[in-house]
Amino acid sequence: MVDCLVSSRRMAVEIPLYTAPDRACLPLVRRVTQALYDRSLSDVAGAVAAELARAEIASQIKPGARIAIAVGSRGIASIAIVVKEVVATLRRAGAEPFLVPAMGSHGASTAAGQVEVLEGLGMSEAAVGAPIRATMDTVQLGTLDDGTPIHFDAIAAAADGIVVINRVKPHTGFRGKLESGIAKMLVLGMGKALGVTTMHARGASKSFDVLIPRGLELIVRRAPVLFGLGLVENAYEQLTKIEVMAADQIATREPHLLEFARETMARLLFDEIDVLVLEEIGKDVSGQGFDPNVVGRNARSIGGEWGGGTSVTRLVALGLSAGSHGNAFGIGELDIVTERLMQSVDLESTYANVIACTHIELAAIPIVAATSADAIALAMHTVPGRDPSKVRLVHARSTKDLAEVFVSEGLYEYVANDARSSKLAFSGPPRPLVVGDEARPWTANDR
Repeated sequence: MVDCLVSSRRMAVEIPLYTAPDRACLPLVRRVTQALYDRSLSDVAGAVAAELARAEIASQIKPGARIAIAVGSRGIASIAIVVKEVVATLRRAGAEPFLVPAMGSHGASTAAGQVEVLEGLGMSEAAVGAPIRATMDTVQLGTLDDGTPIHFDAIAAAADGIVVINRVKPHTGFRGKLESGIAKMLVLGMGKALGVTTMHARGASKSFDVLIPRGLELIVRRAPVLFGLGLVENAYEQLTKIEVMAADQIATREPHLLEFARETMARLLFDEIDVLVLEEIGKDVSGQGFDPNVVGRNARSIGGEWGGGTSVTRLVALGLSAGSHGNAFGIGELDIVTERLMQSVDLESTYANVIACTHIELAAIPIVAATSADAIALAMHTVPGRDPSKVRLVHARSTKDLAEVFVSEGLYEYVANDARSSKLAFSGPPRPLVVGDEARPWTANDR
C-alpha cells in the first residue's frame, strides 16, 4: 500500500511562465444565459425536519444515544442549514450528536486539516450546535469476498448511531448504480486515508461500481448506521430535493436520486467548445476541481474515453478556490493554468489526495501562463485546425456556476439559432473578455 504522507521539505524550483507574444486574438465576448433546471426548496430546514419526522426514521433516534453525523468536504448548497437542523432534531429527541469528517484523505490527511475544512464550509460547532470529533484512525469492519478490507472511522464506529449527510450526483471518475452520495461516503469517506488508498488500489473506474455496493452492504450490517440524508441540487446551486433513507434502503433509494440528479445538474448547452476558460476550479466545486460530467474530459484519470458532457479541446483554469485549501487535485487534466493559480496550490495537500487515490497523474502541472491574457491567448492559438479569430470560446465561473457564461463570436450563430429549444439567449452587448492582464467580463454591468 502506498503511504499517503508526504514530506514538508521544499525544493527551490522555478517554473517558467508562458508569455504570449501576440494578444491580438483575444476576443470580444457576449453574456449568454442558459435556461437550466431551477426548481428549488423554499424552506430547507422545514424539508429536513419533515423527512426526519417520518415514523420509521424518528423511531431510530434514542434518548442518550451518541450519534455521529458524517459530513464531507464538498461545497454543498445550504449544507450548514441541513446539518444544523439534523443536530437540533437529534437533540430534541434526547440524543447527543457530534460531527465526524467523512472525507477520506482530504484536509492533507490530518485530523486537524479535516476539522479546518468543515469549519471553512460553515460547519463549526458554533454554527451547527455540535462539536467536531476528528481522527484519521480506523477500525476494520470486515473483508469483502475478493479480499478487500473495509476500513471505517474509529470514532464513528464506536458511536451508538451514525447519520450520513451528502449530495447525490454523478461521479467524476466512474459509472454505476451508486456513484457520489451516501453509499460512497460510507465506503470511502468514512474509510479515511487508509480506506481510500485501499479502495483506489483496486482501480476506481474498473471496480467501484461493484466495490461500493458490496462495501455498503457490509457497513450497514456491522456499523451502527441509522439513516442517510440524500441531497440533490439544481443547476443553480440550490437544493431541489432532500430524502432521508433508512440504512437498509440506501442501496435501493439512492439510484433513483442519482438519476434525478443527472437531470437537474448544471451543464453547458453547447455540443463542442474549442476553448473553455474556468475562472475557478477547486475541491468545493467538484472532487476533481471541475466536473468531468460537464466538460466531457476524464480520459487520463479513468484510462479511457469519458462519455457525456460537452467536447472541449483546450481547458484553461485561472484560479483555485479558497475552499480548496490549496488542494489542486485534478490540475493534471487541465491544459493551461495561470501563475496566480499555481501560487495558491499546496502541493502537500494535493499529493496526499492523489496518492491516496492512486491517480498521481492528476497532480501533474500543465503549462503555466504569466497572466489570464497569456493563458487564453495560448489556448486560442493551439486549437488544431482553427483560426484564432474563429475559435469557439466559453468563459464560465466554474463548472457548477453555469447559469450565465460569456461566449466569443465563434458561437454567436449557435446561440442565435439555439439548437436546444430557446434555452440560450444573449443578455448583453459585446465587450472585452480581458482587461489589462486579467479576464474580467463579469465586472461590467450590462443588464
